[in-house]
Amino acid sequence: MAYQGYGQFPGYGGPPGGPGGYPAQQGFPQQDPLAGYFASVAGGDGQINADELQRCLSQAGLCGNYQSFSLETCRIMIAMLDRDMSGKLGFNEFKELWVCVNGWKQHFMANDTDRSGSVEANELMQAFSNMGYRMSPQALNGILKRYSKDGKIYFDDYVTCCVKLRALTDAFRRRDTAQQGFVNFAYDDVSITRTRSTQPVTNALQ
Repeated sequence: MAYQGYGQFPGYGGPPGGPGGYPAQQGFPQQDPLAGYFASVAGGDGQINADELQRCLSQAGLCGNYQSFSLETCRIMIAMLDRDMSGKLGFNEFKELWVCVNGWKQHFMANDTDRSGSVEANELMQAFSNMGYRMSPQALNGILKRYSKDGKIYFDDYVTCCVKLRALTDAFRRRDTAQQGFVNFAYDDVSITRTRSTQPVTNALQ
């Protein structure tokens, strides 16, 4: 799967940098408007778990008029950026997550023209295409079967799918050092990757 456009990666048509194609974050000023939301729910260790992330995103209004993120979606979000596999996010990681999710939201809104909170199958395909995903019909059909409800994809499920595709693409890129478009995964690699995404690797990366 070629990954070009929003959220580009080196070797796949994009510049180096942090998640979403943005520069990697190196710290944030105290006056950052997100710092207050984060600090209000963070524990004494300065990190947040899935429950706290759910409250933080709701308080910060990231979902806008869409339904708030489920706890499971928040767990998957944390897994995407939880580099030390602690099950929590620090503020810098939270800020990276915010950039990613906000970008995905903009693509969703561009296709949710009637503001119903959902997109049709062809609109989902267009959203993925705009983000640079080049997916096989089989992979897209698998996503629709797994995440659609009455033929529609709702915002929470859409973000879950974006997070999983992002995590799998990131794992693929790290191993495709020769930029050939295919990699070999050891058993441990597959196990670790699947803790970050329950989407089948071969299907999602076609």
